[in-house]
Amino acid sequence: MTDTHDPAAALAQFETLPVLGKGPYWQDLPRGLVGRTLRRTVTEADLVGFIGVTGMTEAIFIDADYPGAAIPGRLVPAALTQCLIEGMLFQTLIQGVGLALLEIHTRAHAPVRVGDSIWATVEIADIRPTSKLNRAIVTQEVKVMNQEGALVLSYTVKRLAAGRS
Repeated sequence: MTDTHDPAAALAQFETLPVLGKGPYWQDLPRGLVGRTLRRTVTEADLVGFIGVTGMTEAIFIDADYPGAAIPGRLVPAALTQCLIEGMLFQTLIQGVGLALLEIHTRAHAPVRVGDSIWATVEIADIRPTSKLNRAIVTQEVKVMNQEGALVLSYTVKRLAAGRS
């Protein structure tokens, strides 16, 4: 690397250097592989932004002191919890190789509140190559925990993933 800026050299590096953060091709994912995400704290800004964009203006999400709330605390939608975990997966496991979301089955186990820190384990449950050899349907089992290790959400997701050509 040099200190001078050479646009041609920069473009050559863009084409030749390995991409950091790109997910693995399906051929590089052994069935049964288990990994984990980083941990992330759910903030008030996450909640407000999410309900503003989605329109999920249920009283338990927009009123911090809602008198009819069955569960205490500043609750967040399970969909937000799932989206935050998916975002972490997109930055690592899926980036550059995820082609399509095919199917997802979600189960909420416990509430998540503003201030909770969430993280997930991901297991490669199944890999089925498609008729196009550079693609496969990859099934992942995702378990989301809070800072205390309690299971708060789980889901099974099937994605179409790219392979090496």
